[in-house]
Amino acid sequence: MAIELNRPALQQARALIREGKVVRDERDAWSEAAPTADEENAFIEREGWTEYAHWHLGVDRSADRETKQAWSFPIGDFRRVHRAGVIAAESRAGQFDHDEIRDACKALLDLIDDEGN
Repeated sequence: MAIELNRPALQQARALIREGKVVRDERDAWSEAAPTADEENAFIEREGWTEYAHWHLGVDRSADRETKQAWSFPIGDFRRVHRAGVIAAESRAGQFDHDEIRDACKALLDLIDDEGN
């Protein structure tokens, strides 16, 4: 299992942040804001796997792309990027030596904080 940076998700996150579609919440808020399994399933049913993938900064290219196992490091609620989600992703990426994802999260946090000023 080799998780890589999902570049289309990173591009979408940057665009959403620049459009102001971001929640500037605190670290601990992600556990409440993260989509539930039922919300994920409804989103996939409605929008498809490609759109689901755009909300996850990690991709396991060895996994079936039409399974949740292929996608990791979620950062939003399918409408907005959550600062708390990016913080959680950065922390987990750092713990598991996914340096490219960790660095992308840091850059997103900088963008969120810069756009908020």
